[in-house]
Amino acid sequence: MPDIAMIGLRIRHFRSAAGLTLDQVSERIDVAASQLSLMENGKREPRLSVLTALADAFNVSVTDLLDEAPPTERAALELDLHRAQSNSAYRELGLPTIKATRGMNDQTLRAIVGMHRELDRRARLAIATPEEARRANTKMRWWLREQNNYLPDIEVLADQATAAVGHATGALTHRTVAEMADRVGLSIIHVDDLPHSARSVLDLENGRIYIPPASIPGGHGLRSLALQAVAHVVLEHKAPTSYRDFLLQRLEASYYAAACLMPRRASVDFLQAAKDNRTIAIEDFRDAFGVTHEAAALRFTNLATEHLGIPLHFLRVSGDGAVVRAYENDGLPLPLDATGSTEGEIVCRYWGARQALGRTTRTTEHYQYTDTPHGTFFESTQTGIGSNDEFAITLGVPYRESKWFRGRESPHRATSRCPDLTCCRRPDDGLAQRWTGQAWASARVHAHIFSPLPHGTYPGVDDRELYEFLEAHAGDGGHV
Repeated sequence: MPDIAMIGLRIRHFRSAAGLTLDQVSERIDVAASQLSLMENGKREPRLSVLTALADAFNVSVTDLLDEAPPTERAALELDLHRAQSNSAYRELGLPTIKATRGMNDQTLRAIVGMHRELDRRARLAIATPEEARRANTKMRWWLREQNNYLPDIEVLADQATAAVGHATGALTHRTVAEMADRVGLSIIHVDDLPHSARSVLDLENGRIYIPPASIPGGHGLRSLALQAVAHVVLEHKAPTSYRDFLLQRLEASYYAAACLMPRRASVDFLQAAKDNRTIAIEDFRDAFGVTHEAAALRFTNLATEHLGIPLHFLRVSGDGAVVRAYENDGLPLPLDATGSTEGEIVCRYWGARQALGRTTRTTEHYQYTDTPHGTFFESTQTGIGSNDEFAITLGVPYRESKWFRGRESPHRATSRCPDLTCCRRPDDGLAQRWTGQAWASARVHAHIFSPLPHGTYPGVDDRELYEFLEAHAGDGGHV
């Protein structure tokens, strides 16, 4: 159903096309001309009986009056002007409303509408700051924790989509993904000239999903990209109007893709059987559905609390120890900045992620118990190398839940006192006194877009690591 402003424009268009004045129409349908004027100006919504009478008077159908498309380019410009001057940002300026009268030529109208569009674009850029993004990320993480990272409405949609193509369990094939796309009017096209900043492009006009060439072994990433594009259509997403909208749409699209790749019923059955046997392992879940380790770990966070009764935490940590993505509903004390955001913050060097990244041999998952001020946690960590940096994927649970997991017999145990700076970030007084003023480190620029530089003697450099490095190499002929 179009908004009342669009209905008004179409009424005026067809009245003019019929060569009728407001008074003439008023006489034909027995509605006051003043009321018709309000309708044409988008200030009053006409009843269905009035729309029917108007359609008869103009010799058109009611559908013509309710069409969502502007009848002319001029009408489209008038509608844009009306909407621009109706939003709160314009009203707060206290400026007068400009009406697109018949005497206003198209060139003037285009100029005014163009200025409104540019002001709107700049306003959107102004709010898309790192601080705004961090706050939106934080609110999203809190909201997900309240939901146990489980979105039942999207689960239902994914169940329906996979059932329609006969997929129940195992790895979802590329052919099946293509069939799922076809069912919503989309075809998948592989191209090698996507914009460098785009993961995929959804062409709604021509019903196409453009993704990179199918050259990745296993192709999980490409299946997920295609399904995320399908999700935007299934979930009826519109252009985001804030960073929160952007995050929510990305979250919902990723969730839908994961729920298709790892269907709810098959996944819960698989994980419940593993829990009964006390052999839950993300690597087994990953291999059963032919996805990446990170995808399997994230999907586990969707289902573990809701269906298995297991609270947990998830971390993706970059090679330099910074949090890239995090979720917890088990009380793990995530590193936080002043806004409550964790993205870009450095995790304790004694946590499983940092310990795994420090191993020389990384062919298997790293299991360990970590004592923290908030209790003891069992963690399973898998490391990998991405396009730009190495990373670690950690899935952890409180100690009492470790009995369900493979690797619980691990002898590795560490103690973390973070966020106490003396735990792993602040050097011992003796080391600090020994090297203060005697060394200078050139900080590596942090790769994470939202990461603030840690505060210390040398901005961007971990003081404790620096001093320990210097102490270890102090006798190497001064080659530091």
